[in-house]
Amino acid sequence: MVNPRRTSKARIHKRVDRGTRLGFKKGSGHRRTKGIPHMKTLEDPFEITTPPSENGHGATATLERHRDVSAEIARVVALGPLPEGTTGSMAIGQSVSSAVEALQANKLRALLTMLGIIIGVGAVIVMIALGQGAQASVEARLAGLGTNLLTIMPGSANVGGVKTGAGGLPSLTEADAQAIMNQVPGVAYVSPDLRAGNIQVVAGGQNWSTTVEADYPSFFSIQNWQIAEGAAYDDTDEASAAVVADIGQTVANNLFPNSDPVGQMILIRNVPFKVKGVLASKGSNGFQDQDDIILIPYSSAQIRLFNRPYVNTIFVQVADSSQVNNVQQAITDLLETRHHIASGQPDDFRIRNNNQIIDTAQQTSDTLTYLLAGVAAVSLIVGGIGIMNIMLVSVTERTREIGIRMAIGARAGNILSQFLIEAILLSVAGGIIGILVGISGSFGLSKLAGWSTVISPQSIILSFGFAALVGIFFGYYPARKASQLDPIQALRTD
Repeated sequence: MVNPRRTSKARIHKRVDRGTRLGFKKGSGHRRTKGIPHMKTLEDPFEITTPPSENGHGATATLERHRDVSAEIARVVALGPLPEGTTGSMAIGQSVSSAVEALQANKLRALLTMLGIIIGVGAVIVMIALGQGAQASVEARLAGLGTNLLTIMPGSANVGGVKTGAGGLPSLTEADAQAIMNQVPGVAYVSPDLRAGNIQVVAGGQNWSTTVEADYPSFFSIQNWQIAEGAAYDDTDEASAAVVADIGQTVANNLFPNSDPVGQMILIRNVPFKVKGVLASKGSNGFQDQDDIILIPYSSAQIRLFNRPYVNTIFVQVADSSQVNNVQQAITDLLETRHHIASGQPDDFRIRNNNQIIDTAQQTSDTLTYLLAGVAAVSLIVGGIGIMNIMLVSVTERTREIGIRMAIGARAGNILSQFLIEAILLSVAGGIIGILVGISGSFGLSKLAGWSTVISPQSIILSFGFAALVGIFFGYYPARKASQLDPIQALRTD
């Protein structure tokens, strides 16, 4: 414990004949206990003199109610007055210690003050987790449609001035697909596609109306189809026009509710096909049930079911995402040449770039995530305003304590650092608890509500850092106000 009488900033004294000294006189001598003024037996007023200012004059305040002040002086000195010879700001350790003790003296108020930060940080983490979960879900669904994918569709027809709309003009052939595969560099896979909806399929005593698609075996890679049971048809099946099929989960559940579909026979337009495999579930893409489908070899469909000269679609997967636009332009030039389309004439086909759709969806999801995080961040600002209000109240309540600190040697920087550290501690403690609340809330929503959530370290760092900045920003004004108090006026405050 440092003796306050050795401080250089102020002296607490009783007027005595031998001059101004630290201590209090009872009778004819000084009495001190462990460096803390002993005042329990004094009944007369005493004075506190602040150190000289720049003009060479100090200030003196006479305190009448010294009994009320004695306990405060003992507590303030015990909290750690400046050591002799200290220059600059008080050590951070002393400021933290003083701030912690001040907060412990008002635990309930500190907890209620942190509540705004706790809710704010937790809300930011939960909102970002929900936004990123939604984004991941959308990306997964779009990835199910294929990445680096170009979808070539027939254009529109104009019959007697009446336009039939997109796809109304059959113009694409299997030969076009073969030409793209052989002549356009950068292409990984190509598959022509034949499709027919509302096809009644029969298996034993069950029947189901579904969509039948016929494609090359590369279609499984292009559309990211996985096999849950059995196997996918392959190049051998395509070359031999084998009557095999891979069915989706919805078809399997309706045609074979109580048995294994693999190896069973189904009738498609009265043509028997053997189930070679069951597709892994993809779920809905927002427009249709992707699992309500049957895939068969392209050659088998042409020979046994459709026998069409034109195809519905040509799917092209580009090997490198950076070359998608170049490949798209090369395909456009090739098809214009093959279809004898003159310069300036409208194309009889159109090309859709899936990467552009995915990018648009990602931008939309990012915007939604930022919006949710912004709304949640408002609660952090509200929590910061709560901290500022409570700190202002604390400064008002502890005005006399501040005056005593200044009188026994604390500088304005010491007071500023203590109150600022109190505000930061409130924010940091609230931020830590808020992180736990946010993580728990995100897992709870995922388990109970079934919502997709993704907790990223970036969201935790962002919310915690913002909480700390809120504490500094909103704690600075009360701390500065405390540091600028006049010690004499502060000591006179009841």
